[in-house]
This record gives sequence, C-alpha cells and structure tokens, in this order.
Amino acid sequence: MPISHLISSLKLALIFLLHVHLIFISYAHTQYTATQGPKVSAVLVFGDSTSDPGNNNFILTPFKGNFPPYGRDFPNKKPTGRFTNGLLASDLIARYLGVKDNVPPYLDPSLTVHDLMTGVSFASAGSGFDPLTPTISNVIPLPRQLEYFREYKTRLAAKLGIAKTIELVNNALFIVSAGTNDFVVNYFTLPIRRQKYTLPAYMDFVMKQQLDFIQGLRNKGARKIGVVGLPPMGCLPIVITLFSDNALFDRGCIDFFSSVGRTYNSMLQTQLNLMQLDLAQQGGRITYFDAYSTLFDVIVGHKYGFKEVKRGCCGTGLLETTVLCNPKSSTCPDASKFVFWDSIHPTETVYKIFFDSVRPVIDYLVKK
Repeated sequence: MPISHLISSLKLALIFLLHVHLIFISYAHTQYTATQGPKVSAVLVFGDSTSDPGNNNFILTPFKGNFPPYGRDFPNKKPTGRFTNGLLASDLIARYLGVKDNVPPYLDPSLTVHDLMTGVSFASAGSGFDPLTPTISNVIPLPRQLEYFREYKTRLAAKLGIAKTIELVNNALFIVSAGTNDFVVNYFTLPIRRQKYTLPAYMDFVMKQQLDFIQGLRNKGARKIGVVGLPPMGCLPIVITLFSDNALFDRGCIDFFSSVGRTYNSMLQTQLNLMQLDLAQQGGRITYFDAYSTLFDVIVGHKYGFKEVKRGCCGTGLLETTVLCNPKSSTCPDASKFVFWDSIHPTETVYKIFFDSVRPVIDYLVKK
C-alpha cells in the first residue's frame, strides 16, 4: 500500500475513534449530570427576618431593611430588604442546589414565571408562630404565608397545569425558619403572654402552632422540609442589652434565654422525628437544621476567630435594628469579622458558616 494511502487510512481511523470517544464522553457527562445535578425543582422559604429577602418592602410595616447600610456587601451594594449585609442562608442553599442565585420575595410584582418555578420566599421579618407576634410590627403571619403558598400553586397551575405543578411542589425543598421573635420580641418583652402562660406552657403553645404550620405545608404537597431551630437567644446583642444587669460592661451571653432555646429545640427535634416516621411513608423527609450549635460555637467557642461577637457591625451594635440601623449609622469596615450585622441578625459570613454546617442535612433531604 502506498504510504499516502496508509496515512489517509490512519487519519480516518483516528477521526472515527475520536468521534466514538466524544460520543462516550457526552453520554457519560449526561449520565453524571442526571445523577449529580439539582435534585430539587425549587427552594420555597417561610419564616421571619432570617429568611425574608424583602417581602416587608411591599407591606405597611416599620420593620424593613431596604435601605443602607443593609445590603452593603450584596451584589451592587443593593439594600434588598434582607436584614444583613449580604446573602441569607436560603440564598446560599439555592446556589448550592443549582436552582437560582438568590431567592426572591414572593410579593415582588416583577417576578416572572421562571422566578416562581425555581422558588421564592414567603417569609416576613418580625413574624412568628404565635399569632400575636406578627401583629406587634404588622407583618405577615405564618398562616398568611401558607395562604400565599396556596396562591403561588394556583398561579403556577395556570401556566404549567395541575400535574406539573404538583410534581414541582413535591420535588421542592421547603425551609422553615422562625420562632425567635415569639420569645425575644413577644414573650420576654411584652407582658401579654406572660400573664396567660408560664414559660413551659408558652413553649408548648408555640410548638403547637409550629407543628400545625408544618402539617399545613405537608397537606399542600411539601415532601422535603428543613426546619431551623432556635439560636442561643441569650447571645443576641439586643437580648444582652435589654436584660443584662450591666449591659455596657457585662456583655456575656445570658444563659437563661439560651436555655429556653435548647429546651425548645429538643422538643422540636422529638416532634420532627415523629413526623418523619409518618412522612417517610409518603416518600418524604423532614429534618432539623441546627442553628443553635453553629452560633454557640461561633460566639462562645470562638471557633472561627471573629473579632467581635458581642455587638453588631451597625451603629453601637447594642440595640440598632431596622430603622435604627440606617444611612446615618456608622458601620464597621469589615463585616466578615463580626458575628452580627445589627443587634439581632447575623452577617453573611455567619450565614455561610451555618450553611456549611447543614449541608450534609440538605444532601440527605434532597437525595433521590
């Protein structure tokens, strides 16, 4: 065979083998992304300021965070209504799952169908499970958030059809993050509930409201549910300021308030475990997101080397939140060295630490 013919034959063979190889790689990549890609259709969030990306912007309430310095480290330095300097944990979870970059507020009138399909937050800063709590600052109660979710499903069904909407909801990750306001803003600050309930009785009352809410989500199709526990409330700067015997010079955590969180979280975990036994029969999962341990490690254990753990970055950091943390407030130069952005809410850095801590739990929730 002439050498020119041999070279031509070798070229054809190489082209053929390369073509086969590319087909194989393409197939393998398809198989990989099918099993390793997003296992959820959407991220749907309910709760309070720890997960409100701006719903309060669209209601008549003084409890807003849509002005500087909130959002100082958010993309384009935009104050969106998130009560922190940047992203919330729910945003980080949505990014991790590959669903979307940020979870928008449901009440934003500019949302597209795609925005709705990939997830929204119904949460409202200042809300809680006790029906009295949201009335204090005129925010969206949890039952109303559940009604908005029903409306959300109706809107999707009109575009996608009922069957696809049911499938989307069944495959969505639900996050519930509330409860702190029931104790910090309501029970321990106002006398109304203390006149009616002992502390143990009030914890039972809030628990009943929370479990009813979660059951409402289940009844509406939720099958993958993460429930965030209470933080060490005695370590919140505003709690120390309001309840310490010497708030200026003794800024240590007040264990009494944190112990309430520990007790409530233990009760919650027991109830979620019981609920899981029932939900498993429907092919669903519900689990506990441990916010307490993360914040305790950060604040008391000094595990992550934060420069400031006892006050917020905004203003004095002792009492400022919402309108008291405003464009005229001074702020720390580097929020990543602070645990708290204002006197209640964590910085984005702490939300990232919390997200990292619950990532294995998220993987469990969303696995096929």
